[in-house]
Amino acid sequence: MTTANTILTDDFGRKHNYLRISLLEKCNLRCTYCMPADGIALSPKASLMTADEIFAIAQTFVKNGVDKIRLTGGEPLLRKDFPEIIAKLATLETSLSITTNGILIDRHMEVLKQYNVKKINLSLDTLVSDKFHSITLRNQFQKVIDNLHLLLNNDFQVKVNVVLIKDFNENEIVDFIKLTEFLPLSIRFIEFMPFAGNEWDRSKMVSQNEILSQVENHFLTQNLQKLEDEKNFTARTYKIKGFQGDFGIISSITNPFCDGCNRIRLTANGKIKNCLFSNAESDLLTPFRNGESIENLISTSIKNKKKVRAGMTTVSEINDPGLHFDNRSMIAIGG
Repeated sequence: MTTANTILTDDFGRKHNYLRISLLEKCNLRCTYCMPADGIALSPKASLMTADEIFAIAQTFVKNGVDKIRLTGGEPLLRKDFPEIIAKLATLETSLSITTNGILIDRHMEVLKQYNVKKINLSLDTLVSDKFHSITLRNQFQKVIDNLHLLLNNDFQVKVNVVLIKDFNENEIVDFIKLTEFLPLSIRFIEFMPFAGNEWDRSKMVSQNEILSQVENHFLTQNLQKLEDEKNFTARTYKIKGFQGDFGIISSITNPFCDGCNRIRLTANGKIKNCLFSNAESDLLTPFRNGESIENLISTSIKNKKKVRAGMTTVSEINDPGLHFDNRSMIAIGG
């Protein structure tokens, strides 16, 4: 099978080689932009993919062109069989990475090293302990900071994901970038996005232009260096001249990157989502358990992918809650 004919190529010529697999819907934090205040109705345990099912379904994607897999959650490290899942997926010889809140990293260091999972995205929205508690509702700030340094001291490639919310942490943009002066970190500022239950409205969002304005005012325009963006990028990347690390801006709302999208999402209960913004899903797990081929379902989902943000092309559509608030909460999609 040639890449040009893969079932993972959509009608706009985008080839989807990056699979994000959510391992579970639970988390040991309760970040307000991710989980509704009243929580969510969790999928019954029996409807979640087992380690063997995760491997077998991932194997189908890899056979058809996926060469990069990221494990997400909820918090993926809460899965008791996380080491088993990693061990199985490592046999597929794809690039493996995880997104985590960092709290349990120290318990899994040896497993991550053993299976060469060296790329870690760590979610951290503030550098202030009290504010960390206010958005996560947990007192785990120091644990996350300690594990961030543990990763760096063990030569992991770490990206720090920062969801920016106006009147909460936009005054920490400069402080986060200052971390990259002496640490080999990549900071990723993420525009606040709408999901079920997170009370999104555009006034809470910190845009790409606002971020760059702060950076240029503090570090001066002549010291801001634009880096070459990765193929199929989500973050437009920059660095301050002379700093070890860099930073990027994921501007899904104000400056989307849909033209080069190569991502597919598989939820913990085995549903394929072809776009983070889409409320449409296709069940792969049920037919898989029935012994049926899932390739046609995957192909149909990819072919149905819209050109931009699940069809929301205008500001007015993004501002319309009826178009996105019946999407899952972020915790149930996978980061």
